[in-house]
Amino acid sequence: MRAVRLHDHGGPEVLGVEETDRPTPASDELLVEVAAAGVNPVDTYFRDGSYEPVGLPFTPGVDFAGVVAATGDGVDGFAEGDRVFGTGVGNAGHQGAYAEYATVPTDRVVRLPDGVDLAEAGAAGVAAVTAWRALVDHAALDPAEHCLVHGGSGGVGHAAVQVADAVSARVITTASEGYHDALDRLGADTVLDYGRDDLADAVTEASDGGVDAVLDHRLDDYLQFDADVAAQGARVVGIGENSPDPGFTDDGAARSKDVSYQFMSMFNMPDLRVGLAGVADLMARDRLSIELARSYDLEEAGEAQRAVMEDSFLGKLVIEP
Repeated sequence: MRAVRLHDHGGPEVLGVEETDRPTPASDELLVEVAAAGVNPVDTYFRDGSYEPVGLPFTPGVDFAGVVAATGDGVDGFAEGDRVFGTGVGNAGHQGAYAEYATVPTDRVVRLPDGVDLAEAGAAGVAAVTAWRALVDHAALDPAEHCLVHGGSGGVGHAAVQVADAVSARVITTASEGYHDALDRLGADTVLDYGRDDLADAVTEASDGGVDAVLDHRLDDYLQFDADVAAQGARVVGIGENSPDPGFTDDGAARSKDVSYQFMSMFNMPDLRVGLAGVADLMARDRLSIELARSYDLEEAGEAQRAVMEDSFLGKLVIEP
């Protein structure tokens, strides 16, 4: 089979396509013929050495969708020909999905309902399960609550807008002006330019005095902002930052409102299948779609990883072997 491999850490140029043996699934694994593999920032961290891969040579790619080609001896509940998708390969000591075939532990995969596009599902994993974990599990978002999603045009952001809308929350999000119409279509009630000088006032006005839940992907920029625009008892879920030392300039704004903060990583989810099943259900009911900004083939994996870190786009990038 053909697979993207890296033999040394470095920039996107270290990724190349090689012919390699098709893997054999272990007793608790599926062999999946990969239809699509999402491109995520975390994939680049294994490439550049920020995160330690299982070993070199290494195939990146934590997200996947495809068709079961074989099952391990101990697998129940899956059969050859099943359409599946999942996340969490190319992570935690396992080779990834930038390949024609990948082996997948059964605790990281669920069946894909008929009618759900394989390419969208291949790009869904990290983004949509993170959004689900943040808003459904951690924020416990209720209908009619005001939910602020920072960076609504991003992979997680555009999924979070739809997850919040699916639970009938009132969704406020931020994005560049060019993405406003698309986010309105995806379910946002209010879309604001993140660069406007009066952003805090605009969020407070749109939420009738303060937001009940916040999904924050850049804590170093918005930790204080979140406290300032929060309603009494608000929940803030932090999923990332550009600088590892976010801090308050005035924590009294948070204490006076009893604001709760939860910092999370999707990979700490006790059972990834719960989030994957929730995402699959929303996709099957047309309540969640993954916007595919661009598709690449295996030979273009390096360019895809460059783009995911440097370019502006709505939604996700995907590799289709």
